[in-house]
Amino acid sequence: MSALPDETPPASPDPVGEVIVDWYAGAARDLPWRAPGTDPWAVLVSEVMLQQTPVARVEPVWRTWLERWPTPAALAAASPAEVIRAWGKLGYPRRALRLREAAVALVERHGGVVPADVAQLEALPGVGTYTARAVSCFGHGRRQPVVDTNVRRVVARLLHGRAEAAPARATDLTDVATLAPDDDARAVRFSVAVMELGALVCVAGTPRCGVCPVRDRCTWRLSGSPAHEGPPRRVQRFAGTDRQVRGRLLDVLRAAHEPVVADALVPAWDDAVQRSRCLDSLLVDGLVVQTEDGRFSLPD
Repeated sequence: MSALPDETPPASPDPVGEVIVDWYAGAARDLPWRAPGTDPWAVLVSEVMLQQTPVARVEPVWRTWLERWPTPAALAAASPAEVIRAWGKLGYPRRALRLREAAVALVERHGGVVPADVAQLEALPGVGTYTARAVSCFGHGRRQPVVDTNVRRVVARLLHGRAEAAPARATDLTDVATLAPDDDARAVRFSVAVMELGALVCVAGTPRCGVCPVRDRCTWRLSGSPAHEGPPRRVQRFAGTDRQVRGRLLDVLRAAHEPVVADALVPAWDDAVQRSRCLDSLLVDGLVVQTEDGRFSLPD
């Protein structure tokens, strides 16, 4: 017996992943590495640069970098000094050297082509699980769960009712894969959409729940938005740290056209002990070299 019109059951709501993908269509930031046709090498460069660095600082350097080194082969042919100078003020300059090493490996192992296989990508210098999956997904359009800090925070609130994400764990990938739409193309879109949701709406501290597209499905919100249990999040300071000192020393060497004596580094930082410690660490990391006559420079 057919159901009467007023007895028709309500339609099931769209799956969470589909809702997030639809939200992304109208809310996504216009970032150049997301443009259609962006090749996997450009995606790899963007992912390395974006590690612990804001988008606003990355975008101009990314554009200049790819104009100068549009392929892995082009970067592999550059000197470490050129690469460190081009990295500029992005911070964590070891990433620049690792990216060049990855370019060399791509030329030697893959004919200068960025592979789509996650295991092959993870085997590249400086490429971890997140970056490998991001390049496979965003660069090659492969269905992959991609989990960064923003995604883990969305999953923690949406699925598990926690204010903040717990330490990274293997099940994070399973959680994200479970939320992804069935259609492969939309699953790829979902991987970047859920990341954007965490960056723009489901932010740390004070999330913007009022504009969240899945606020009525969020376990954390539906349970009354309980406070985070555990120690407060530590805010990383920068002033006076070894990171700042290393950056000051590298600034001197980037500006120099030839090796400099140790005294030329003194104006960069007053504390001689900290300055010496940071110079030693730069030498160990391969970001600075010492000449036979005792002067210092970027590596050739």
